[in-house]
Amino acid sequence: MLYRKFEKRLEEFFRSEPNKILLVNGARQIGKSYIIRFVGKKLFKNYVEINLKEDKESRGVFATVRSTSDFYIQLGAIAGSRLGTKENTLVFLDEIQSYPHLMTMLKFLNQEGRYTYIASGSQLGVALMQTASVPIGSIAIEEMYPLDFEEFLIATGSGQEAINGIREKFLAGEALNESLHNYMLQQFKLYLLVGGLPEAINKFLENRNIAQVRKVHREIYNLYRIDASQYDEEKKLLIRKIYDMIPSNMENKKKRIVVKRVEDTKSHKQFSDYADEFEYLTNSGIALGVQAVSNPRFPLLESESKNLLKLYMNDVGLLTNLLYGLNINAVLRDERSINLGSVYETVVAQELHAHGFALHYYDNKQKGEVDYLIDDYERLTVLPIEVKSGKDYTVHSALDKFLETPDYGINKAVVLSNEREIFVKNGVTYLPIYYCMFYQRDFVQDEGELVIPEIMFGE
Repeated sequence: MLYRKFEKRLEEFFRSEPNKILLVNGARQIGKSYIIRFVGKKLFKNYVEINLKEDKESRGVFATVRSTSDFYIQLGAIAGSRLGTKENTLVFLDEIQSYPHLMTMLKFLNQEGRYTYIASGSQLGVALMQTASVPIGSIAIEEMYPLDFEEFLIATGSGQEAINGIREKFLAGEALNESLHNYMLQQFKLYLLVGGLPEAINKFLENRNIAQVRKVHREIYNLYRIDASQYDEEKKLLIRKIYDMIPSNMENKKKRIVVKRVEDTKSHKQFSDYADEFEYLTNSGIALGVQAVSNPRFPLLESESKNLLKLYMNDVGLLTNLLYGLNINAVLRDERSINLGSVYETVVAQELHAHGFALHYYDNKQKGEVDYLIDDYERLTVLPIEVKSGKDYTVHSALDKFLETPDYGINKAVVLSNEREIFVKNGVTYLPIYYCMFYQRDFVQDEGELVIPEIMFGE
């Protein structure tokens, strides 16, 4: 079984929030059902699982349920012998977005308290917007993501003790020795190829056959495209078109969505005309949205521009499959003809997003672009991050201009690259790319906490 950090979060929820129903949101094929099933069977004597998507496509047993009494009748018919009390019975409603009326009913099921419930879905963000009465106060929503780099390291044989030792190096602002650095960089590049989708990782662990891993990538990518057709007959083709555009957008200098490329007509549509399509892609979890900020202030949410958006794939393995297919040397070796900039940006977006950060980038017509801005909740400021895949990692004119702008009051930044050495120059801390795995918000404290290496408080 693959190690997932989400397991601990599920266990903590069942211990600390007995009077709420947890909704687990995330894209399909990231392991939601598997980890809920594993924890549910471990913590509860009685475990009942109902896949509502399968129910809708077959018998439609829950389609006509309009009251809790109706619900209990159907539940009892399916799992009567496995139903006990709230303390020892977990009912898992998988793919609950298939029946929006059941999402409204969660409030009443929770109030009556016959059993403990948990629900999951691949399009909960979309479904909640379409639900007439969201059961606020009765539910809690947690996001789940593909395996991050740390989880990938554990899956491929790295021990937690070794990872903790590397984390201590990061916090102390110290570089790894040459051999350990080379190992970590090699593992990081493997992660670029395999990504964090559980099926792809398991296939990789079976025989290290990249052709079979790529087959999984193709199947999941096509599944995501098919899912778009279930959203809206009028919009589905546009959603697919925008999703298919993500890799090519990454190769453009600006990388952001260009509205006139969405449709091949000479229409006068604006960015706002595609708001539903963009929201579907991000709310369903198959794309990561990065909003522009031109005048950075903490918190970044107050400064973001709604009309300048970058979209990234939700999994870096899907991207490298689309870009390079079976040519693993494009990623594993430093091929001069290959620019891995879009791949490196994608994996950093994936890491930051999985670790609780809202994604923003800096865009200024005069000063240029910086790849990422994240909120520093501990110091109530903003941290700019630039991602470099080549040898010219110390060249970053936009970042320099950003730090030189006195109005921003920001004098610290990070550059992530393949280089081993860690040093600070002109307020910029240079770190190896794999250290992005340690930037995280603290999920325990509501206000969050940004973990920053001590070296950034030097010069």
